[in-house]
Amino acid sequence: MTALPDPFNAFLAIQQATVPNSETGPLAGLRLAVKDIYDVAGIVTGCGNLQKAASGDAAETTAPSVQAILDAGARFVGKTQTDELAFSLMGQNAHYPHPVNPAAPNRVSGGSSSGSAVAVAAGLADISVGSDTGGSIRAPASFCGLIGLRTTHGLISLEGTMKLAPSLDTFGWFARDIDIYEKVAKLLIGKDAHEDKLVRPLAFDWLDALASGPAEAAEYERTRGVAERALGPVAAATPLTLSPDEIYWCFRKIQAFEAWQVHGDWISSGDRDLGPGVKERFAFGATIDAKVYKAETAVRHTLRKELAALLGRDGFLVLPTVPGAAPFASGSHDDLLAYRERALRLLCLSGLSGFPQITLPIGKVDGAPFGLSLLGPAGSDLQLIALGRQVVAAASGQARG
Repeated sequence: MTALPDPFNAFLAIQQATVPNSETGPLAGLRLAVKDIYDVAGIVTGCGNLQKAASGDAAETTAPSVQAILDAGARFVGKTQTDELAFSLMGQNAHYPHPVNPAAPNRVSGGSSSGSAVAVAAGLADISVGSDTGGSIRAPASFCGLIGLRTTHGLISLEGTMKLAPSLDTFGWFARDIDIYEKVAKLLIGKDAHEDKLVRPLAFDWLDALASGPAEAAEYERTRGVAERALGPVAAATPLTLSPDEIYWCFRKIQAFEAWQVHGDWISSGDRDLGPGVKERFAFGATIDAKVYKAETAVRHTLRKELAALLGRDGFLVLPTVPGAAPFASGSHDDLLAYRERALRLLCLSGLSGFPQITLPIGKVDGAPFGLSLLGPAGSDLQLIALGRQVVAAASGQARG
């Protein structure tokens, strides 16, 4: 199959292979796009890096989680762009034309699952596979007005996938329609391990305060009100013993250390021409030693234990997905970096704990999408989608009213 006509730069400009799929199943008739860190038989997995794309061999088999979607009837329509080595959050790979956010064309699409989010937002695919290490499902979904779930860590296989930071990497996907989203979830997850009903909404004041300005704070309050009407009043959560900065740096150091362990030898073996931002993040990882990693892992265990105790069997957090609408694509490197660092403070709780988090496209700031999130205990993925359905229905009813 030839490369698709794509004015949004969602897909790789390559000869796309024809990939067999079932003609029947729960996803029959739906179009599937796949982030270019997953193996798809007959296509080189380029990982957003020109040298890997040029020197790699075509994959012999398709990643099992992607294959399961094909076996359920979805039809492959192409490989999508990713930020370089999946180590970014803005969707601006220095080596490729930047994907254009269909929901807000003057703003970034979000990364590293940039092309996957754009493919669905532009109506070029019904389902697109991405991944979430630091926020690469949740941030692009929020930026592009999509549903996105960071799944419980380790729940869905990442065999046949480029690793970034293995203790943080998770499988994920995008859709505009929650019915489609749930069909994929049931296919890949089957049944929640967490059987208790989530009925106790909670919030941290310090997370809510990360909304980036008055308009963002007001819109978050409005969307939280929608969630409260659907799910019940939100109570203030007991503070954690760890400070927001301790949590943030724990995430940054663990992610960077693991990323360097995975990719450092290859990066060090030649001039890899890494793009700005990506190069510096890998360089930071090279400075972190095993002693620091061990200490931060202990901090992580404390966070997970405290968050699990806070949520108990029936609690879930309500929070802004990111600080606001996507930053402007024309923003300076420093502006984008500042947004990224603020966003990671919202995104890192799910990553460090391994607990699932869903973002719902129910908000807008200056006409651009702004997601609201629900974060639940480990193994509550399907229940979060069910709660999300209630929130989306409440938001739709409010819009009609």
